[in-house]
Amino acid sequence: MTDVLKEIAILVTAYLLGSIPFGYLLVKWVKGVDVRTQGSGNIGMTNVWRVAGAKWGILTLVLDIAKGALAVAIARYFDPNDSQTLVLTGVVALLGNIFSVFLNFKGGKGIGISVGVFFSLLPMESTAGLIVFLIALAIGRMISVGSLLGVTTMAAFTLYEYLQHGLDYWYLGLALFAAAMIWWTHRQNIQRILKGTENKIGKKKK
Repeated sequence: MTDVLKEIAILVTAYLLGSIPFGYLLVKWVKGVDVRTQGSGNIGMTNVWRVAGAKWGILTLVLDIAKGALAVAIARYFDPNDSQTLVLTGVVALLGNIFSVFLNFKGGKGIGISVGVFFSLLPMESTAGLIVFLIALAIGRMISVGSLLGVTTMAAFTLYEYLQHGLDYWYLGLALFAAAMIWWTHRQNIQRILKGTENKIGKKKK
């Protein structure tokens, strides 16, 4: 297999992995309903938790993280020193999650899979983002706010590493792209945050 064909195969595999709609499949299996017609209509952890229960929401998150990490692991196995392929794999897996081929090119918001991708490629920067996420979640009890602040922190730390320590620009591009995509997928959440109607953990909807 030529290098070009190998890279295409890696990227196609990453997209298909990212496209697997675990939240949709779990709720369909457990409740027999389409999670996209329930709650917020999202297939990610929060809405699955709301519709099917905590353990299924957590399992959705774990599986979404795993598919991101697996996509990067496959790329690293075949091209361990090729930062371009590793980054493109992460991007394609994220796009697969947001634009799933199995759900008519609609999907999740990219949080879970981003965790898997970024802890595989940028562990230190991702740890900083995770800390900010947990602090924001503890204070505001809104997963969306924690997610937005966490991914922004991760991108900011990646920019710092690029400027101060010469981090490969491919990783900077990945961080900035992922942050932009996650802010875009959370645009409705942002509107609710500004209106003061965003859901909070532990608060029942009226």
